Amino acid sequence: MNDCRTVRVLPDVPAIDKTFDYLVPGNLGGQVRVGSVVRVELHGRRVGGRVVADGVEPPPGLNLLPLAKVTGWGPPPELIELASWAAWRWAGRPASFLGTATADRAVTRLPTAAARPPEASVPGLPEVQAAARDAVGSVTGGGVATLRLPPTVDMLPVVVEGAARGDTLVLAPSVVAAKHLGMRLRRAGLPTAILPNDWPLARAGCSVVVGARAAAWAPVRDLSTVFVLDEHDEAYQEERSPTWHARDVAIERAARAGAGCVLVSPAPTLEALGAGRLFTTSRGFERSGWPVIDVVDMRHEDPAKGLLTDRVTSALRSGARVVCVLNRKGRSRLLACATCRELARCERCESSVTQDDAGLFVCMRCGQTRPAVCEKCGSTKFKNLRVGVSRLREELEALAETSVVDVTGERSAGDGDARVYVGTEAVLHHLRHADVVAYLDFDQELLAPRYRAAEQALSLLVRGARLVGGRETSSSSARSMGGRLLVQTRLPQHEVVQAALLGDAARVAAAENERRTALGFPPVTAMAAVSGAAAEAFIDSFGAPLGVEVLGPSDGMWLLRAPDHRTLCDALAAAARPPGRLRVEVDPRRI
Repeated sequence: MNDCRTVRVLPDVPAIDKTFDYLVPGNLGGQVRVGSVVRVELHGRRVGGRVVADGVEPPPGLNLLPLAKVTGWGPPPELIELASWAAWRWAGRPASFLGTATADRAVTRLPTAAARPPEASVPGLPEVQAAARDAVGSVTGGGVATLRLPPTVDMLPVVVEGAARGDTLVLAPSVVAAKHLGMRLRRAGLPTAILPNDWPLARAGCSVVVGARAAAWAPVRDLSTVFVLDEHDEAYQEERSPTWHARDVAIERAARAGAGCVLVSPAPTLEALGAGRLFTTSRGFERSGWPVIDVVDMRHEDPAKGLLTDRVTSALRSGARVVCVLNRKGRSRLLACATCRELARCERCESSVTQDDAGLFVCMRCGQTRPAVCEKCGSTKFKNLRVGVSRLREELEALAETSVVDVTGERSAGDGDARVYVGTEAVLHHLRHADVVAYLDFDQELLAPRYRAAEQALSLLVRGARLVGGRETSSSSARSMGGRLLVQTRLPQHEVVQAALLGDAARVAAAENERRTALGFPPVTAMAAVSGAAAEAFIDSFGAPLGVEVLGPSDGMWLLRAPDHRTLCDALAAAARPPGRLRVEVDPRRI
């Protein structure tokens, strides 16, 4: 019986990282290929899985079971191999990556592959087209290029330049951005599959495949070029474990296919700058693609006015559309008694408390709530030392004499027709345009206790720049307050502020490279964070492999640091995992 066709299946079961051999029934033979999604009997129950090898020789003496069902099409063979690499690279399981590489719904048949059209042409700025042509041309046949373009530049001509050379995969930082770009590519005459809905079309063969982070695993027939647009965006990294990064998957995938990979960003990360040659436009053009920046030095402002300085007040009363950004939710993030000036703290854990919409004090550390009464003197009057978005909205309404919409990760911008908005950075994702974007407390971003704080702060300015447009747009506008970023800071000479002011992102890269080299942070080193109930047992059994440094614990988390990813990932792959909840976060974002 074992002379029949045999396939190897990886079950789609999180706790199982082992493959099993099954026979292919004759009536299913034409539907089974490497990557096919199947159902199999395993330990008395039927589970899903994917065929990872065909025509295998099973171990002798086994009585193999047949496949129970073929569900439909799955990822092509090259993605099966890529999943094995990714499981090593991010200390995960291949099944989790193959799940991302598979359509959300069963695909039983594929549409007819679209014929490749004549070369498309779209209008674009000569400097952008020349830089894109140079970058794409440099990676023809393989390699990585980093293309730094101003934040307000249209990406369509860049993608079209790559699509002219063969089948192209394009990654965008969000599903909304991918859909918008995909529709424009279709209008330009290019057959385009927009993921996730067009997975069958991509699997059948399409000139351009566009999607968000998961599209790094999209099927592409004859891959020629991969674009990662806004490479700096943190949305490209998966927050759940395994914490894979779409940029790194794209680079590895392109290398395996002999294709080129172009990383496009107005503020490339150090990882992107180290991956390949940098291409830019002229300094004058790059600077014109950044908006006018008004820097308010808070050291010279009246402390009594708090965050609402005269510059903010002028913008609010000018009739312009203003977006105020403050990455602090709630009403109050730090309060002091108005009578005795004692800080309001939690009676249980002594952490500072916030004030909710009902007026109660809430501890963000332990969740304890209590009435808003000073523990020292009994007063019920408190001063806001650090306001949150909800309280700030009330102050802005009084100042602007109009309704103000507050936007956080939990609350949207509604219909988007208001004149004044305030919110966390989420507000920058919900709106399409603004006249003024005011960062009310930018020092909170510059001084954040994260090693990527400078890159993340610059990314925040990039997002605001796209709402207001570049210098050329603002100079031709009749609105006197239009097209500006207002940055309030006590660090006006910080490299992030100066980079935006001068339209020169290289300033941040230079300072960051020097800083991380001195401190031993990525990409100079490779790091992983280990946490969870089983973390201590894992660290005890992990030992100290050659070249891997174990740091911690701190708040129940250990850091593993190695000179490169090969050393780190080999050590993690060789380590035995104890039972219990364990999170291994390779390339942690927030340390």
